[in-house]
Amino acid sequence: MARKFKDLSEREILALAISLEEEDGRVYADFAEGLRETYPATAQLFDNMGAEESEHRASLFETYRTRFGEHIPLIRREDVQGFIRRRPMWLTRPLKISDARKQAELMEMETRQFYRKAIGQVTDASIRKLLGDLEEIERKHQVAAEAMSENMGASVKKTEEEAQRRLFVLQIVQPGLAGLMDGSVSTLAPVFAAAFATKSSHDAFLVGLAASIGAGISMAFAEALSDDGSMTGRGRPMLRGAVTGLMTAAGGIGHTLPFLLSNFHVAFIAAVIIVALELATIAWIRNRYMDTPLLSAAFQVVVGGVLVFAVGIWIGSS
Repeated sequence: MARKFKDLSEREILALAISLEEEDGRVYADFAEGLRETYPATAQLFDNMGAEESEHRASLFETYRTRFGEHIPLIRREDVQGFIRRRPMWLTRPLKISDARKQAELMEMETRQFYRKAIGQVTDASIRKLLGDLEEIERKHQVAAEAMSENMGASVKKTEEEAQRRLFVLQIVQPGLAGLMDGSVSTLAPVFAAAFATKSSHDAFLVGLAASIGAGISMAFAEALSDDGSMTGRGRPMLRGAVTGLMTAAGGIGHTLPFLLSNFHVAFIAAVIIVALELATIAWIRNRYMDTPLLSAAFQVVVGGVLVFAVGIWIGSS
């Protein structure tokens, strides 16, 4: 059962402080390790913060040894009421820089509050002075953590923004684009084949809806099971799968919805217009995020789309 903070002795408060500084230092080391490859500047900041936490631990340990001897009782944050339970986000890979910065801010605020409360509970002058000094240092750490991104130079900030953009492209844009291309292009043949074979908007809509949802489910599982993202940096499998599946379904349903119109010819013309808009959107995304020249992207997408569209019409008319 967790102890109340007010029931802790001076010896136990010092032991808890040592444990807190050790844990914080290890968390910052994990943050630095998780961010080093993509965000080296922020990783260095966490390295520095971790080194300072080690110095704090050493100061606390020296004071404890002088006052109480060599043995330090095992007392951790989870053994005392009032501490927030931490989710082990520092073990996540790839680690989000925004999560690491926010967690650092919360950690410094919590540690500062601990020292402020501890000062009012100890009577030994040397211990009170040490805790007061550490509380002031933690206050500065809290300010630094809150302004971590602002403390970087313009060139470093630009580099890290580019790294964030690369991760966004790798983890969101690429799987989403793959899904949108598959949904927009692969469902053209069954939708327009059904439309020309039956001359019925209702039948074409049902075929398009089934093909879109089926393709979305298939692509979601294929993407999620392709790799766990730990080595490639492509992010969480579930998120990638969801993005790919939703965009696949959206790509197919886009040119399926016009067949809700009862007039077949109007529905067909509307569907063709939407197909053109879908292909233009894909070409723009490839140009915007994949650095593919716009004309080249448009040519590649249009050729593929026209071929599949023609196959659908040919099969439906035969």
